[in-house]
Amino acid sequence: MKIRIINIALLILLYVSSSSLSAKYAVGVGKADITGPAAEVLFMGYADLDQVAEGIKTRLWARAFIVKDQVTNDSVVYVVTDTGMAFQAIKQAVVTRLNKVLPGYYHDRNVVISATHTHSGPGGFSHYALYNITTKGFIKQNFDVIVKGITNAITQAHQNLQPGELFINEGHLQGANRNRSLQAYLQNKDAERYSAEDTRMVVLSFKQKGQLVGVLSWFPSHAVSMPKENKFINSDNKGYAAYLFEKYAKDVWGVNIVSAFAQSNAGDMTPNINLDGTGPGKNPEESTKLIGELQFKKALDLVLQSNQKLTGSVQYRHRYFDMSKQWVRREFTAGKMEQTCTAALGYAFAAGTEDGRGLDFFHEGQLQENPFWQAIAALLSQPTAKQKTCHAPKPIILAQGNAKPFPWSPEVLPVSLIQLGSFVVVALPGEFTVMAGRRILQTLTKYYPDTRVSVMAGYSNAYSGYVTTFEEYNAQHYEGGSTHFGPWTLAAYRQAVSELAQSLHDINKVQNSYKEPKPRDLSKHQISFDLPVVYDQAPLNKKIGMIERDALSQYKTSDEVVVTFWSGHLRNDLRVGKSYLYVETFTQGEWKTVATDNDWSTSLQWKRIDPIWGSSNVIIRWQIPENTSQGLYRIRHVGAYRQPITGDVKPYTGVSRAFYVGLK
Repeated sequence: MKIRIINIALLILLYVSSSSLSAKYAVGVGKADITGPAAEVLFMGYADLDQVAEGIKTRLWARAFIVKDQVTNDSVVYVVTDTGMAFQAIKQAVVTRLNKVLPGYYHDRNVVISATHTHSGPGGFSHYALYNITTKGFIKQNFDVIVKGITNAITQAHQNLQPGELFINEGHLQGANRNRSLQAYLQNKDAERYSAEDTRMVVLSFKQKGQLVGVLSWFPSHAVSMPKENKFINSDNKGYAAYLFEKYAKDVWGVNIVSAFAQSNAGDMTPNINLDGTGPGKNPEESTKLIGELQFKKALDLVLQSNQKLTGSVQYRHRYFDMSKQWVRREFTAGKMEQTCTAALGYAFAAGTEDGRGLDFFHEGQLQENPFWQAIAALLSQPTAKQKTCHAPKPIILAQGNAKPFPWSPEVLPVSLIQLGSFVVVALPGEFTVMAGRRILQTLTKYYPDTRVSVMAGYSNAYSGYVTTFEEYNAQHYEGGSTHFGPWTLAAYRQAVSELAQSLHDINKVQNSYKEPKPRDLSKHQISFDLPVVYDQAPLNKKIGMIERDALSQYKTSDEVVVTFWSGHLRNDLRVGKSYLYVETFTQGEWKTVATDNDWSTSLQWKRIDPIWGSSNVIIRWQIPENTSQGLYRIRHVGAYRQPITGDVKPYTGVSRAFYVGLK
């Protein structure tokens, strides 16, 4: 009997070993908090000096996905961050950290970092002036937490690598985006062949031992459901979709997964269905949830129906191009060699988007220079006659590429390709319009006619404004005015993608023959005008952590609980991986957490009461969900305050009265 048991055990061991060795891929997923300072820091996205952080609606996250080819040992990393952009400085710092914590595994060429493009997160994490000027310069605290969080997410994914499977599926999602720049789109010679909206969603499912562990989807819709009036950190519709999927997996399937909703060619795709900055809900939060829910439900449907298994090799290509001086071959232009331009922005950039609002003195479609604004722009950076000709018909309002000692935006930019069997991802550093994205993918078909699925992933590895088609550029709407390198920008990117695809398709094409330009490292040239926290103190006869407004004794489901505490500044401790608030219920003799500041049912507002004395409040709100169980609850606030004189940072805790929640 003993020999038989041993034989069975050996057979099982051999089966498990052979299964692991025969698995084509190893996959891993990871997730880490990247929530930056939530008070008195300007947001990144709308460039509105009034959009200053006042608290948290949800936390921001980095979600990492790794695929390793177990035959060749080639690996690729794809990270989705709840940030406005994936700036080049972030990628540089993350790769530097990875070289220390995971030497030899991940580098500049096999790591893609992309952004959801939420406009509701703190800024100051670029190294270029164009993106930091509206956030009072560089904000090191925010930069550091983003870099550390992304590195932690990748490290988690690496540590979780196991033999696994990848499944791909795609479908169409209606009602989650509209073309906000239709007039420009209709200038395209092939506009009538396609819808003005890209409704395509692609979903990649990650499985280990047959169990779903990760979901990575791409769909083009701006993360601007929350308007510039919003002052609470949140992950917008993309983050809400991820929140719903991860919650669904935990509540329904009983498993923890990492789910990310990435961007694709979303340059002119808005979630504001009414095309006036609103919709489809009656208020911004409802609109955020509706658009997020649509993406979640479609992704769930595609995951449940995924039966196309990826089996081919893992490969990648990555190259830097100086996009300000590319000679573009005639096959990508109107029939003759053309050249890109030193970076500059047009009047339509200042006009703002059609579903938003810019400066009153400018309008979309503006093709004539204004002498007054030209004189003002000249004080910052005077465009040359050659630049004006190169960028025509765009009238230049800011020639940021001419700024000294460094350009205000990057010109040496990355182009990346990832191939997972028959699935190809093109990762590019800008906001590509729907038609520009289609033309990028059309470029791939020459080399991959049998590739079933490919996606264009914008907002990846760096940021260099918008990219429109040649026809859209000539219309000079917001997106065209925001295209940095002139009318042949898209053509230059198509040429770059073509070269990388050819290298990936034909193993005999040697990439080393191309001498790449190097992106500059500006980490030692940053300026900040952001003021530090000096001290915190409560009013006389009060203490930090003390209740100013307590909860009522009882509530019903759907009611809102509001509790106010005397607080310290939120920048004293970012509570990374933790929370500033805990909604707790008393069960089985102890208090257990039912919600934190990452849940959409809560919000935390920080309010300065007396800047001289240094006093402030934290106002916590909990909208009681309808499915909340009856019972005893309380709200606990945790933070830190900076002591006067010594400047020491000390933790504190405040707790509301216990209150009863009954049925509605």
